[in-house]
Amino acid sequence: MINLDDVQAVQNLDTKELLSTLGQLPEQCEAAWCLAEQLELPKIGAVSNIVVTGLGVSAISGDLLRVFCGSRISVPVIVNRDYIMPEFVSADTLVFAAAYSGNTEATLSAYEEARSKNAYLIVIASGGRLTEKAVSDRITVIKLPDHMLPRLAMAQLFLPMLCVLYRLGLLEEMTGEIADMVSHLKIIREELKPEIPENQNPAKQLARLLYNRIPVFWGSAGITEVAAYRWKEIINESAKLPAFWNMLPDLDFSETLALKSHCDLQRQFFVVFLRDAYDHPMVQRRTEAIKEMIAENAAGSTDLNSSGSTTLARAFSLFYTGDYAGIYLALLCGSDPGC
Repeated sequence: MINLDDVQAVQNLDTKELLSTLGQLPEQCEAAWCLAEQLELPKIGAVSNIVVTGLGVSAISGDLLRVFCGSRISVPVIVNRDYIMPEFVSADTLVFAAAYSGNTEATLSAYEEARSKNAYLIVIASGGRLTEKAVSDRITVIKLPDHMLPRLAMAQLFLPMLCVLYRLGLLEEMTGEIADMVSHLKIIREELKPEIPENQNPAKQLARLLYNRIPVFWGSAGITEVAAYRWKEIINESAKLPAFWNMLPDLDFSETLALKSHCDLQRQFFVVFLRDAYDHPMVQRRTEAIKEMIAENAAGSTDLNSSGSTTLARAFSLFYTGDYAGIYLALLCGSDPGC
């Protein structure tokens, strides 16, 4: 097993330099926002609904947009993970077709259907066939840098969408919240980067807790819901391990029952409760009750609390910790996290 505090050994195994890329997240956020600020937007009239179509990290970016906008705008945001578009998509729908590589089959198909419905379209990609089609069709493209793995491009996919909505007047002033988020991420980076030893590094400690166990991430409706899904994804892709996610209060009617029985299988599951200060009071009560209920049967559980003073800072504090923990877990397992 690798020593996570052996920086040279970590660098040797991390051949795609994911930790280096992750360490640049605050600056990547600034660049992604500036990219969309400078974009020449197409003429967009009244919008009755917004659809983000994509898969993987592109869809999760859409989930975050849906959650963030849910209490801020009256226009619904829907995430489409399919080859086809919902029937309601029409000429007053704003569609973000997002695919970091630009070659995702389902997104290409959905893009064509959105065009056929005369929806307002904006493409977000680093290149590929989606960019080629959009350029040919004279559709606005937010061209992302193409030097990173898609799994680490969540901020690059999410922030331009947010900026477009802000520029269209659907969201109120956002620059202060973006600056606050970037500042907070810089603080978190100093706590989680590879040079910080395991006994002082929360992400390394979490990776150690998850080692040789089956991770289960439970959030609640809102930003921790998105974070739970995101954590599952980064474990799957980087550590090449099974992981599962769900959200309160819904999971209390199903998944918790699976950890009530006494058998060896349950003792392999380690539950991470992703928590936020703004979780509904009933969710907070349910969480404490569930922790007591599964204590005898699961391998263990721990809380991971969001931090920060704004919604974006709190959300990205969870994403950042999860990304670091997922990469550290891959290294503990002897896997190159970028392969």
